[in-house]
Amino acid sequence: MSKAVNNMNMGVVEPQQRIKNLSHCGNLIDVDKNMKVSRYYRAGTEILRMANVYLNEGDHENAFILYMRYMTLFIEKIRQHPDYGSVKAEVKAINKTIKDEIMPTTEKLRNKLLAQYQREYEQFLANKEAERMREQERERQQQLATKKAAAASSIPSLIPANLHVQMDPSSQPTAPDLSLLDQVVYPNDFPTGTNRNNLPNSGLLLPMAAEAGAADKIANSSSKPTFDRSRKPQFNRTDSLLAGSLRSVNVPGDTMDVFLKLAHANTSNNIETCGVLAGHLAHNELYITHIIAPQQQGTPDSCNTMHEEQIFDVQDQMQLITLGWIHTHPSQTAFLSSVDLHTHCSYQMMMPEAIAIVCAPKYNTTGFFLLTPQYGLDYIAQCRQSGFHPHPNDPPLFMDAQHIKIDAQTKIKVIDLRR
Repeated sequence: MSKAVNNMNMGVVEPQQRIKNLSHCGNLIDVDKNMKVSRYYRAGTEILRMANVYLNEGDHENAFILYMRYMTLFIEKIRQHPDYGSVKAEVKAINKTIKDEIMPTTEKLRNKLLAQYQREYEQFLANKEAERMREQERERQQQLATKKAAAASSIPSLIPANLHVQMDPSSQPTAPDLSLLDQVVYPNDFPTGTNRNNLPNSGLLLPMAAEAGAADKIANSSSKPTFDRSRKPQFNRTDSLLAGSLRSVNVPGDTMDVFLKLAHANTSNNIETCGVLAGHLAHNELYITHIIAPQQQGTPDSCNTMHEEQIFDVQDQMQLITLGWIHTHPSQTAFLSSVDLHTHCSYQMMMPEAIAIVCAPKYNTTGFFLLTPQYGLDYIAQCRQSGFHPHPNDPPLFMDAQHIKIDAQTKIKVIDLRR
């Protein structure tokens, strides 16, 4: 077994292996041949946008992962799409960006991370060695104490067992002189402030207390480690994209009310209304800031967007990323229909944290949903049926979103492209 594998089994990952793990995470992106190729180019724009945010915030691990993901998508994976040939002009532009900007930036990040990991690894090994030496010293002290105790118990008594001592009656113990107690200084007798020098002139300050305090101090100093345990390398950062957990999505508290007002006319006519949820990334959390209402065609149980390029133009102008979508069920409860599942699949494949908000005004309920990552997402991605059609309910295909946070202090903004 190699040294790297041995260290991984011990909970330690060597620097080169950590870089490989990040690169592998960056390669985890697939192309669905049934999805519009334009969506992948849109996703690439947003991947790059988020990578730049991480870079500017100094989060080099997450920036490296997303730059790797961007390069994997456009150097390797996009060529598998049947419509790849129809976007050659865009490919040339993207490949030039990769060559001139992203590859050099990614290589610099790789070198920085490698140097950081090497420092952390060396510090970790030094700490482990210090811990080993302290453990050896503790064992040596324990063995020494055991030997001393054994030697003390084996010394014969020097006092004859038949010795009788005759005590002088005049030397018998007498009651203590209580007047002496008035000369003992107790902690509460110490003056406060600047008068601490006005202590009684007494020799009865009981040195035992001072000696005990000094002994405690020595014992405490010897028992505490001489290095900071918090400096152990963070091999399992929970805020890293490598961890695989979903980032939090912050939703302004008035989002649903504002959208229901925007959709009121359609709702009155039993017509669905939809909008795109857009926002930004900051400190590894996602923040919904805008509802973009595109031109659309609605029915009582569906809603289709039109002229998506208008949405993209707005997002590019405002540097917004797509975080999901919102729509109404005018006469039904809050759930994801078979059509909704397919609609949301395209969002969640591009952004794992993407949410679907369903407002059901007739029942005064709201649902925050996403496809189940372990089953529903793959199942719907493989489903080739269109329109309304049955799906199995077990295992569940969608679930309540657990990674959202409602922020009552922020307000949603609306961009209505229907006008």
